[in-house]
Amino acid sequence: MAANIVTAPTAQDRPTLQRMLPLLALLAVPVLCYATGAYRLFSLEVLAWYYASLKGWIGTHYLLAILGYIAVYAASTALSLPAGLVVTVAGGLFFGWAVGGPATVIGATVGATALFQVAKTSLGAGLVKQAGPWAEKLGEGFRKDAFNYLLFLRLVPAFPFWLVNLAPAMLGVPFWTFVTATFIGIIPGTLTFSYLGAGLESVIQAATASYQACLAGKSAAEAAACHLSVDAGKLVTPQILTAFCALAAVSLLPVVIKRLAKGGAA
Repeated sequence: MAANIVTAPTAQDRPTLQRMLPLLALLAVPVLCYATGAYRLFSLEVLAWYYASLKGWIGTHYLLAILGYIAVYAASTALSLPAGLVVTVAGGLFFGWAVGGPATVIGATVGATALFQVAKTSLGAGLVKQAGPWAEKLGEGFRKDAFNYLLFLRLVPAFPFWLVNLAPAMLGVPFWTFVTATFIGIIPGTLTFSYLGAGLESVIQAATASYQACLAGKSAAEAAACHLSVDAGKLVTPQILTAFCALAAVSLLPVVIKRLAKGGAA
């Protein structure tokens, strides 16, 4: 019985510091974002503060606003910023779900693909080989059913979006498989949150009215206790999470059926 031989990675395969610099630069951005507290800017409260101004500007520059929105979403995704939910909801709020949803899907796919491509170029094929036979086997299995596995990962909200962008790059998933599975897989969640965002105007108006009522008749010192608060938890319900998990389970059916068919043929 012949032994399995794992070939050593070539110099071209090995990730070097020079090759990894673009990926390290991208990953440094979210680290700085958390370290400096800038992540707090990606909140529904900040969106509520600037809602009126943004709505007026978008009404005057609608086409430019849509293109700008796609560019911002793509950049925030490529940089792995913690802005996905808020920006998706904002798209539905300002453009409606029928326009904001597709714009978000395009922006997210472009940004995810950019990060995937940078990671694939930076890490090289040798990283999996250096990790050992088990990693090679995992990569081989992932490549065989890459589309369905990726579809599952995109549909389940439990997995961080940035992680699902990096893992396929490390495991050698083909470019167009990644793009197609990403594009299709994010459609249900994106349209759902865009639809919820389209109904957020009344929530923002109620929160703003409550804040203004809190300020009324108070001194500057007393007003410091008033806060504009928009509850993001109201957007994510158990019913929505259950629906996503059900969709994810359906996406894995082809993989399960294929495995069962192979087992029956053995």
